Amino acid sequence: MEQKLSKKQQKELVQEVWKDFKKREQERKPFELNWQLNINFLMGNQYCFINSNNILKEADKQYFWEEREVFNHIAPLVETRLSRLAEVKPSMLVLPASSDEEDIGNAKVCKDILQSVSSKIDLSKLISQATSWSEVCGTGFYKIVWNSSKGSVIGLTDLGEKIYEGDVDVMVCSPFEIYPDSNSSSDISECKSIIYAKSYDVDVIEKIWGVKLEGSDIDSYALSSFYDKGLENGFSKVAKTTKHNQAMIIEKYELPTKDYPDGRLIIVAKDTLLYNDKLPYKNMQNGERGYPFVRQVSITQPSLFWGSSVIDRLIPIQRAYNTIKNRKHEFMNRLSMGVLMVEDGSVDVDALSEDGLAPGKILVYRQGSEKPKMMSDDAVPNSFSEEEEKLLKEFTSIGGINDIFSGSNLASMAHMSGVAIQLLIEQEYFRISASGESLKFAVKQVEEQILRLYKQFVQGERVSRLVGNNGVSNFFYWNKGNISSDEVVFDTQSENIRSLSQQRNMVLDLLKEGVFYDKDGKLSDEMRLKILDMLGFGLWEEGLDENSLQMQKAKRENILLASKGEKPTVELIHNHKMHINIHSSFMLTTDFEKLEKQNPELKQIMIEHIQKHKNLLEEEQKKSKQEGEKNE
Repeated sequence: MEQKLSKKQQKELVQEVWKDFKKREQERKPFELNWQLNINFLMGNQYCFINSNNILKEADKQYFWEEREVFNHIAPLVETRLSRLAEVKPSMLVLPASSDEEDIGNAKVCKDILQSVSSKIDLSKLISQATSWSEVCGTGFYKIVWNSSKGSVIGLTDLGEKIYEGDVDVMVCSPFEIYPDSNSSSDISECKSIIYAKSYDVDVIEKIWGVKLEGSDIDSYALSSFYDKGLENGFSKVAKTTKHNQAMIIEKYELPTKDYPDGRLIIVAKDTLLYNDKLPYKNMQNGERGYPFVRQVSITQPSLFWGSSVIDRLIPIQRAYNTIKNRKHEFMNRLSMGVLMVEDGSVDVDALSEDGLAPGKILVYRQGSEKPKMMSDDAVPNSFSEEEEKLLKEFTSIGGINDIFSGSNLASMAHMSGVAIQLLIEQEYFRISASGESLKFAVKQVEEQILRLYKQFVQGERVSRLVGNNGVSNFFYWNKGNISSDEVVFDTQSENIRSLSQQRNMVLDLLKEGVFYDKDGKLSDEMRLKILDMLGFGLWEEGLDENSLQMQKAKRENILLASKGEKPTVELIHNHKMHINIHSSFMLTTDFEKLEKQNPELKQIMIEHIQKHKNLLEEEQKKSKQEGEKNE
């Protein structure tokens, strides 16, 4: 710990943290109620409201016969927005620290590190989870930490427990777990302190912090649980779920101040102080310590920490739509079932209300009284249908999503050109571009923090696996010295390629123009495989032909030479021409130049290996020529 505290001081610090937490909880409550309301409307519980006492309640029926069906248009709109945003896959580059060749090579290694860790932690899935939170509640968060229990096993303790090398861990945090010091801060960087509150199983707390606590039931919010529940379980079950044997962990992060130049992290659970020390991560620019959080919003609200969700705007329309549909159905029920008018005391009302007017029923009424008759009703007013159509248009207008390929739009598109249809498709993406930009900048900040954590914690040399689009794995070695720059930028070339179909069209157009052909007008085997890879057919027919296997073999030889200095062998079954090209290309890279500085013998080993390939290639060509002359 940063300083030894007496038991009295520890108790006072714990009480101070809990007091601050309760204060922030009350200040955030109006936003939290809106999130709960959004979640309920998304899940179909759409007869709830926030009352004057700031409590989320469910409205009761005014009459027993009142129809209260839900016609959920919010869920498909949100799902469509999520599917559109899922296509936003930002590609990143790392800017070199200088124009020096070594820094340029390090920047390439950093890009490979990011691609490797993105695959390892399944970053696409994490982005999808955070985007779900931001689209439903307006804001989602990532938490980037160093986990000493991850990575490869590097040894054993005296007790036989495994020792891991440690690795980066990225988690998605819901807005229910984040408490800023001010809800009017426009970004995380403007907050002087942030509280992260989450419930943990008491056994997990004992394993991490070595403290035994008594567990209890804690309500929590998780979007995944909502999809497993329905309205028949009751309103309260839709809005939250209960975890058992839990204890709340409060993590308070404070930025550096005069009293605490490295910031401060305080972790408490119940009345116990678990941690009180400086901020653990140098995850900001220039090696400064900061919050391990990244914020992603759907719609930015000026001068507010919390973003807005499109559901906020759709709720009034959904309420009106449910009302108009239910009143329309009630009107139709009256037309089909009828409303019977009877004179008081002329019929048995109880029997009539129980059985109704069944076909063939004999209706007996008192002699001398007026005969029962049906109340006449006109047809359903056109105003119902007109209002319904207007509300449907408002859904698409406000939701920012309009399915141009729906049945109602196909007829109007029949005579449109392909360029016009493409413009309509691009317009669909343009309407959610603000949410897409927030997603991209959040991923950029996540990847910057990943590099900074590796720079801080990695010891010695590491090997990482890089998986290409064709499913083939390549391994590369690196250490924290390779992370000379942590400035991540967007790869603008990849940003222009939105979908696989657009990428395929571009590749086919370039192929028609002859861009991929060599000076002899031929398409080499290596280029043919690259084109198949770019077209998305890297594992076509679930197998690899001889050329791709030869290419992989040559690249593996390069890796063995670079990592261990092993002398690769030359076999008769090798495609010598392809091996010569791949080995020669590798020798021209900056990576090889760095390896050569560390081990000058590598260049001579590679030259001898390439010469063996050339010798065998000449023998094959000579033998083939002799056989051709003999056949003539």
